[in-house]
Amino acid sequence: MLKFYHAPWSRSSGTFWLLEELGVDYEIEHVDIRAEGGVPEDYRSIQPNKKVPAIEHDGIVVTERAAICTYLADAFPQAGLAPAIGDPSRGPYLTWLVYCDAVFDPAVAARAQGWEYRCSAFSFGSFEDMVANVEKQLSRNEYAIGDRFTAVDTQLASGIHYTLDVLKVFPDRPVFRDYLARMQDRPKFRSFMEKDQAMAMATPFFQKQFADDA
Repeated sequence: MLKFYHAPWSRSSGTFWLLEELGVDYEIEHVDIRAEGGVPEDYRSIQPNKKVPAIEHDGIVVTERAAICTYLADAFPQAGLAPAIGDPSRGPYLTWLVYCDAVFDPAVAARAQGWEYRCSAFSFGSFEDMVANVEKQLSRNEYAIGDRFTAVDTQLASGIHYTLDVLKVFPDRPVFRDYLARMQDRPKFRSFMEKDQAMAMATPFFQKQFADDA
């Protein structure tokens, strides 16, 4: 049994896409992170900070996106989304999985919040250095770590998509648009987006938001 703790239109959406790409059976547990009064306290037994995503697989709980992606892609190798241990691309693969969590996400969040800080004071460094690194990587590779789609792409592309088209803090450059176009052309990307939107539209927060905007 594989249970996926998810909130639509959140940081767990990339994990949702990964699960679709893996082609495995899973059950979604909706964690309403936008509910009045917040997430119920009993969810801390799964995720100590009451965040999403989290998974529970055969009684094993895994949290943190990089760990979840590593775990899932290795647990279901038939999907071919992770280089095997010993493969030379395993190092870059792990590097970029963690980079999405440890550098990309906090640098984007700091920029979206308008923070001013000394890059040497924070482990994730500057927003500009992060963007330059991602641009260099995608300028020389069709996918995040080379010429094949991996679990990293579900995290990097979903992050770029959200921060470019929703938050509008990521720079709109041809290399990023071309990469997103390749990712968005994948059938599993489209299926995950449709399911995620349906979940969002069934959530009271978004129902009210869109009613107010009407």
